Amino acid sequence: MRPLVVLLGIVMGSTVSIAVALLLTGIVFLLLPDYAERLADEQRPLMVACSLSVLLAAAAATSFYGELRDRPWRRLAHAGLSVMLVIALWTYWPRD
Repeated sequence: MRPLVVLLGIVMGSTVSIAVALLLTGIVFLLLPDYAERLADEQRPLMVACSLSVLLAAAAATSFYGELRDRPWRRLAHAGLSVMLVIALWTYWPRD
């Protein structure tokens, strides 16, 4: 296997794991109506994190598939993954 395929596979696996964990956390929030008031402040950040992680996982999976099958559009998929990674870093980088 080519090294880029392995690296993209690791990135894809990590992003899919994070997306699933965040989505399941959102489901747990929905199943706890007794704690809705206590969790109200956390719903918006959770939705942002869920959206971002699902988009990042989709970009990683597309990039992985394109590189694995040697598709002509794989460079565009790599660029999309890079943009999504920059957006994720920009969103979660600590600010003063």
